[in-house]
Amino acid sequence: MPSLHIEHRITDLATWTTAFSSFGEVRQRAGVRQEQVRHPIDDPSFVVIDLEFDSIEQADAFLGFLRSQVWAVPENSPALVGAPRAKVLESVELT
Repeated sequence: MPSLHIEHRITDLATWTTAFSSFGEVRQRAGVRQEQVRHPIDDPSFVVIDLEFDSIEQADAFLGFLRSQVWAVPENSPALVGAPRAKVLESVELT
């Protein structure tokens, strides 16, 4: 299952989680099957997000949406610091 892996700094976790939650329906419509948000135990001003999709195309399309409609618009991404790092990943089958 492909996933979109995102890492970035934030100024305030509560503000960021409110903004993230407000896009829940958008993520669902974009095909997000599962999501996980974490941060380092010693750094609540850094978040790591993994969003799982059925296809690489869905993950790529959602990354494009984030870049153009969320991260590029300060009102849509309060608490974001700098440019997020994001990659579409696919699972490796181990034998």
